[in-house]
Amino acid sequence: MAMDAQVTAGRLRAITGELSELFYERDDVVRTLTVAMLAGQHSLVLGPPGTAKSELARELTGRIEHANYWEILLSKFTAPTRMFGPIDVGALSRGEYRQIFDGRATTAHIAFIDEIFKCSTAALNETLGLLNERVYHPENGGEPIHCPLISAITASNELPTGDDSAAIYDRLLVRLEVGYLADPSNFAGLVRSAVAAPAAPVRTTVELTELQQVVTDVVPAVGVPDPIVDAVCTLRAALRRKELIASDRRWRQSVRLLQASAFLDGREQVDESDLSTLTHVLWDSPAQRPTVEREVLQLVNPDAKEALDLADAIEELEAELDAKAGQSREALSDWAIREAITKLNKAGKKLEKLHKETRAAGRSTAAVERVITRRRAVHARVLTEALGMDASIVQAQL
Repeated sequence: MAMDAQVTAGRLRAITGELSELFYERDDVVRTLTVAMLAGQHSLVLGPPGTAKSELARELTGRIEHANYWEILLSKFTAPTRMFGPIDVGALSRGEYRQIFDGRATTAHIAFIDEIFKCSTAALNETLGLLNERVYHPENGGEPIHCPLISAITASNELPTGDDSAAIYDRLLVRLEVGYLADPSNFAGLVRSAVAAPAAPVRTTVELTELQQVVTDVVPAVGVPDPIVDAVCTLRAALRRKELIASDRRWRQSVRLLQASAFLDGREQVDESDLSTLTHVLWDSPAQRPTVEREVLQLVNPDAKEALDLADAIEELEAELDAKAGQSREALSDWAIREAITKLNKAGKKLEKLHKETRAAGRSTAAVERVITRRRAVHARVLTEALGMDASIVQAQL
């Protein structure tokens, strides 16, 4: 990898780190959105209102210096001209039919499209053309305009329901779920951030020309060795046995994601750790995502099965906590002290040991770290909701 490309990769890693500090419980989302951008692919952030989808997208895309940025909130009544260029009224008065493209999707390098599945029927074909081929067909029927779009981040509060929006959904390679903060101590930090004077954040950026070169030349040159090809074939077969079938096009596009992941980590070849990116690619409904994640992680890391088994036990504990809502504080405290804390402490020790063993073996620790984060969030909930501890105290202890 050339020195310039290494510098760009380092800056992008710095950006992901800075955004992970700004947005609680969004480390994997930030990294995956960055990987999608480097792969020249589009992504969907799916989650309820108020989960910082728009803010995160703006913060990431705002780090690309001198890029044309375009943002829009769609509705069923959004006209194509509002997206791609309004009619030039001055020219129309002279008998000329012309559109003004500056500041619209037709000139954007990076885009954020909110409520993507509310795209109007009138704008559907042109939106698909923008996402698929990066072209726009002018209203006057002139020559197609080639758009410089590198990557679009889209967002929605809900999954598509009709055939029209399903066509757009199919073109969004990366799909990320976000929810409300799970860890009470992180929520306490969020509340503090609303009342404290914000410190001037460190703000790393990359130049548009650097990003374009990486997307066009450097990422496609990252090596994909035969063992990775074999692993992808194994994963496809495992998912097909569970009746989870992705299109050949989606599998092919996923290779560029693997290359982008390796580049972001500063490597010249894809390795097994990059396969974890596929967790966000190979499902259609959120209900399928845990199955995809399990198959991917078991392939990536022999230690993942034990970590995932622990994750299942932690999820069961959280479900039990939810089921006890409304019980007396005494009953909750008794359950927490007698059962929940003991199980969570045992899980924590196992995960710590697993993390050390995985790191010592030179394998990716990402899967184990995700489960560690989940255990921490559930532990914090038990301490605050069942034992009545203050969130600020919990944050200091954990």
